Amino acid sequence: MKNTFKRYRLFLILIVVYIIVYFINRDLFDASSSKTISSLSEMAMVLPPIFILLGLLDVWVKRETMVSLMGKDSGIKGVLLAFLLGSAAAGPLYAGFPVALMLLKKGSSFRNVLIMIGAWSTTKIPLLMFEATSMGLAFTATRFALNIFGIMGIALISERVLGQKGLEEIHTRALKIEK
Repeated sequence: MKNTFKRYRLFLILIVVYIIVYFINRDLFDASSSKTISSLSEMAMVLPPIFILLGLLDVWVKRETMVSLMGKDSGIKGVLLAFLLGSAAAGPLYAGFPVALMLLKKGSSFRNVLIMIGAWSTTKIPLLMFEATSMGLAFTATRFALNIFGIMGIALISERVLGQKGLEEIHTRALKIEK
């Protein structure tokens, strides 16, 4: 019981806050509830296909294959695959985190996971095409190049700051998270 409360304490606190807001400011409660329902319905549309694809990835792709493609020693091949995976992904950024967890569980390097998340957030192909037509090709190319260097820099710096012990802890925690 104590672990259940601890696990869901933030959710329970938010429920209490919602109840308090209901009695203090009904208009704020209505607006907040509307936004919450809208966000939850969007998530309900996006997450099931992502989880189905993750289940297929878990079953179809062997750990050894993932380690060779995106593992610690995958080199430029892993970096390019991470960029491609992130750039070709569909859906909002929060849908990328379950994918990142699955990649970590399958043996992908933390650097490549960060690259995939960075590409997911900033270098999506449809976004680039829209941006090129709206802002111009020069702007899009400049932003894209800066994003590539920024993503690589963040991934490499994060890996160095964490060190081997920190990276091992992340992989261990990823393996412990329930499916």
